[in-house]
Amino acid sequence: MKITEPPRTPEQRKADLLGRLEREIDIWVATADAEGVPCLVPLWFVWHDGAVWLCTRLTNPTGRNLRDGRRARLAFGDTRDVVLVDGEARTHPMREVPSAAAEAFHAKTGWDPREDHASYAFFQVLPRAVQAWCEVHELPRRHLMRDGVWAV
Repeated sequence: MKITEPPRTPEQRKADLLGRLEREIDIWVATADAEGVPCLVPLWFVWHDGAVWLCTRLTNPTGRNLRDGRRARLAFGDTRDVVLVDGEARTHPMREVPSAAAEAFHAKTGWDPREDHASYAFFQVLPRAVQAWCEVHELPRRHLMRDGVWAV
């Protein structure tokens, strides 16, 4: 999209966002530890049942931050089509992950962490706030979700 094109409606932005959540495989995951030290990594994900599902080791900074801090900011890599998702993270150890979420993750990524190293866990990120915009002319009305409720 170029700045000379008319801005998308909030409804179109939401449709575009949901399309990206279905087709993209990588998402940036930003977390912080108890001292506020940030950590930013790309992870595979699946959009399943209204949440972003991630998988990483409980022994790395991202896994510990998601488990202990229970918050994350997620973003796609394209700076001309910005999507920011602030969410509440819930930890699901391998033996407790809902099978439908694990199967959706496996179907999308081709990797089944349940068959891998024991220190992996799934993290369900429930969106609380979502922003989406392309270029400066879409900054107004960029908030598509607030307090876990879609605005559009």
